[in-house]
Amino acid sequence: MSKIKVAIVDDHQLFREGIASLLAKNEELEIVGEADSQTAFYELMESGTPHVVLMDISMPDISGLDLIRIARDKYPLVKFIVLTMHAEGQYVVKAVRNGAHGYLIKNADEQELISAIRQVALGRKHFNNEISNLMIGNIAIEGEAHKRLSDRELEVLELVSEGKTTKEIADQLFVSSRTVETHRVNMMKKLGVQNSAELIKKAAHLKLI
Repeated sequence: MSKIKVAIVDDHQLFREGIASLLAKNEELEIVGEADSQTAFYELMESGTPHVVLMDISMPDISGLDLIRIARDKYPLVKFIVLTMHAEGQYVVKAVRNGAHGYLIKNADEQELISAIRQVALGRKHFNNEISNLMIGNIAIEGEAHKRLSDRELEVLELVSEGKTTKEIADQLFVSSRTVETHRVNMMKKLGVQNSAELIKKAAHLKLI
């Protein structure tokens, strides 16, 4: 049986080398390369296509989750496992939406890492109970936030996303500027964001706009 070709994409050299050394001991696996950035990742992919890529989220030039979304179309046969310190539901959900086949926290043991690589190489998904619960919890929170926005707030949100000023929104909805600001503040509280830019970004993520 041919070996599973694995690549490691992480901006910490010691971590990459540690994982490579760990996996190299397994006769089923072959480490075909490492990368510490988006540019290095593309160079790696040009030199040979791995079966599975272990992808960190935090990198200097791009989020690993965004890189997965871009790369899945360019390299449809490659499977991605997110390997990260981020144990938050929002990252898990985004990873799944962007095409990841697995999600592991960096404190995972050797047995789970190798099992995940095997499963994903076969085209299956790998999300352990902890990760699945994070994902379910985050989806539930998103759903609740969506439900809590009133029709008027959604109307204001749409106009904010179009770049309209508070006064323009107030004029269009026949309300005072103060009322518009109250809606904006209430929406930011409900969606857990700090400013209008984050509000628009979160709303787009939740598909509210």
